[in-house]
Amino acid sequence: MRGKITKRGVDAAAPGEATYLVRDTELKGFVLVVTPAGVKSYAVDYRVGSGRGSPKRRLTIGKHGSPWTPEAARAEAKRLLAQVAAGRDPAIAREADRKGMTFNELIDLYLAEGVGHKKLSTLRVDRGRFEHHLRPLLGKFRVDRITRADVEKMRDAVAAGKTAEYVEPGEKRPSGTLAKGGKGVAAQCVISVSAIFSFAIGRGLCAANPARGVKKAPVRKIERFLSEEEIGRLAAALDAEAQRTGNPFASAAIKLLLLTGCRRGEIVNLRWEHVDFEHGCLRLPDSKTGAKVVYLNAPARALLQDLPRMADNPRVIPGTRVESASAAIDNVWPNVRKVAGLEGVRLHDLRHSFASVGAAGGLSLPIIGALLGHKHATTTARYAHLSADPLRAANDAVGAKIAAAMSRKPKGKRSAKVVPLPSRKGSGTR
Repeated sequence: MRGKITKRGVDAAAPGEATYLVRDTELKGFVLVVTPAGVKSYAVDYRVGSGRGSPKRRLTIGKHGSPWTPEAARAEAKRLLAQVAAGRDPAIAREADRKGMTFNELIDLYLAEGVGHKKLSTLRVDRGRFEHHLRPLLGKFRVDRITRADVEKMRDAVAAGKTAEYVEPGEKRPSGTLAKGGKGVAAQCVISVSAIFSFAIGRGLCAANPARGVKKAPVRKIERFLSEEEIGRLAAALDAEAQRTGNPFASAAIKLLLLTGCRRGEIVNLRWEHVDFEHGCLRLPDSKTGAKVVYLNAPARALLQDLPRMADNPRVIPGTRVESASAAIDNVWPNVRKVAGLEGVRLHDLRHSFASVGAAGGLSLPIIGALLGHKHATTTARYAHLSADPLRAANDAVGAKIAAAMSRKPKGKRSAKVVPLPSRKGSGTR
């Protein structure tokens, strides 16, 4: 794609299925790089040396946004290309400068050049982890001086909640999720540091990964499954909430989580165009594991068919604005959970409960994994112990048949009789 790189053009550049370039028509070598995740960066393409056989290189100027506007990036591109014209390689000079870069600068580089493969939802979580935990604890360290001990100290500080956010009594809570820290977050921070250093090694910015071998604190997997009696209480509380408020959408969304095993975001962001009533399924264009099909059972189909549609709003669970997802599910859940006597139960536990009902009913783990959209069998393995009852019943049935066969008396056979043989004349015993 070619065209003059302007702010209007950069803002209009939409992400595609693969990374693509917009080559500037006024300054040869000046390019805009657009990734599938929507990350836009400025760069220069040039050859090291003269002639067509010279190796090609691409040097990133920076990510679109302050301070890199199209005008500032164009000026930097002219400066770099002037170095190339003078016979110098700007990448070598930059590499020398980066030898003394800080971890904060490495994070910036990683976000600009190393996250093109990540989903936006994953990237949002990563950014929060970087800003709340990694930058405060490791950001000022020089990359080449960070040791395994430094990473372990960071892990311990996050696990102890030293970077957690607190809201004083009476203070207004900021929007978004508060950084709480803890063992689980500490483990993810170690993984993030390792990923950032792996990126740096690939770019030749350092030789070793100080996060390699750092032990992550064991995290207790939360497995909460609703019993049939608890499911009944939850349904009654949801019906009462819908009747009390006159708003059926939040209660319907929570029921769909339980009936389909979907993740929260898959239901909150569901659009009517994704609902295929003819084939009884949801055709989700994107999810945590990519595009997938969610089959609808009869109760889920009936719930969707009875749900009213808002005029000029394509969302199944509409929010206050057409372009935004509904937050009602999060607002309603604490009250519904309390009324149903399910304190401590999370919305994600409804997905676990869907799987547990299937496992207890004798469904195989591969089938459960397919229903939930798991990519790896190990993710579904957590439900293996729930299928013990069907296995025990099958084992008892096999044992009963074998025992019956062992105790059965033979038919049609008579006991043998001993008949003496007649003696021959003159014969005798010797």
